[in-house]
Amino acid sequence: MKAVLHPYQEFCAQWLRDRNEAALLLDMGLGKTLITLTAITDLQTLGVDMGRILIIAPLMPARHTWPDEIAKWEHTKHLTYSLVVGSESKRKAALAHQADIYVINRENVVWLAEEYGSAWPFGTVVIDELSSFKNSRAHRFRALRKMRPYIKRIWGLTGTPAPNGLMDLWAQANLIDKGERLGRRIGGYRERYFSPGQRSGHVVYNWALKPGAEDRIYERIGDIAVSMRAKDKLRLPGRVDNVVEVELSDADRASYKTFERDQVMTLADAEVTAASAATVANKLLQFANGFIYDDTGEAVDIHAAKLDALADIVEAAQGQPVLVFYAFRRDRERLLGAFADAEALDAGADDGLIGRWNAGEVPLMIAHPQGCGHGLNLQAGGHIIVWYGLTWSLEAYLQANARLDRQGQTDTVIVHHLVAKGTVDERVMDVIAGKQAMQDAMMDALRDTKIGAGDETA
Repeated sequence: MKAVLHPYQEFCAQWLRDRNEAALLLDMGLGKTLITLTAITDLQTLGVDMGRILIIAPLMPARHTWPDEIAKWEHTKHLTYSLVVGSESKRKAALAHQADIYVINRENVVWLAEEYGSAWPFGTVVIDELSSFKNSRAHRFRALRKMRPYIKRIWGLTGTPAPNGLMDLWAQANLIDKGERLGRRIGGYRERYFSPGQRSGHVVYNWALKPGAEDRIYERIGDIAVSMRAKDKLRLPGRVDNVVEVELSDADRASYKTFERDQVMTLADAEVTAASAATVANKLLQFANGFIYDDTGEAVDIHAAKLDALADIVEAAQGQPVLVFYAFRRDRERLLGAFADAEALDAGADDGLIGRWNAGEVPLMIAHPQGCGHGLNLQAGGHIIVWYGLTWSLEAYLQANARLDRQGQTDTVIVHHLVAKGTVDERVMDVIAGKQAMQDAMMDALRDTKIGAGDETA
């Protein structure tokens, strides 16, 4: 297929071609993969020595999206690639294979760095979903940063650069420019741009931006980062967000309030840490979904209110495919047990299920947003999303919705959120909305102004 790039895509491809260090902060669905492959092809055509090219991506895009996009387009199908996924023996065999591009899932970055060390052979590295490296303490970040001196060209791609606030930017920028713009140490970044927020003794729970810090941060990274938002570049069919209030029975609501009080009391009687707070929050989310894991790790079912609400939505869909996002392993088990025609899209799924979904042959598909929320093109298969289990992660939320709400979608996307009334679900919706405001502010601050807004068609 011949690719006809939109003007903004041409601009972004040129942006990459002109920079050894660059970040594309593009909304989901704006074609980051096509843009990147075009830039690679163009540089090769110009005779630029890119060295061995490594693409680091979430598992599903590594297995499916990048190979599919390479083969899809007339100007990229000549590129050869090798998938560095699977068992260690398969990964080693893939690395030994001669290819233009090597694609590895992000979980294997630590292994790859240990495998090569100072003999790192990849002169060009593309990080698909750069925000996956936002945690400066994570092993994958530290492993790749050790390899950074051996990388000549590095491009980062993401649609969610600051899902939890601007503190997330430091690690991502550090991988791109080795600390030139936001500092070589995260402690210095915090000191320059943030003040301690909530704290208990020496433990700081959150950091607040200093006055004027937001603008200074954007200005510092503006020469390497370009941002665009889908609403400005494409005329998509649109999206409708719907909150489906789920009523618990009087007995279940009373049980939830008691459970909530007991869980909060456990925090009051001990030092509150991020881990303990997350444990309590997850317990409350489990109850809202209809079960809890007991102290032995066994799931105890409590109510089926959300299952009933989902059944109503599926019935109202009148056979139209529905994509359901769940939060916990027990959610998955209950969904598969309650809906005979449901199929699970797991991280290791083969092309068959994705192909049948896009052909409209799967009436109900369930997926976990963390495992299947990045990179997959599912817009051909349907336009209805249901959030059965909500997530605190803005990144996971935005990425998951963008599987259907993206370029190529022909119908208005409907996103249902099952919210158990009087539970933590209501708080999650508020938090997601607050984080979205921060994310939008950053994207607007860094957006490119060279391309006219709203002049693109899907």
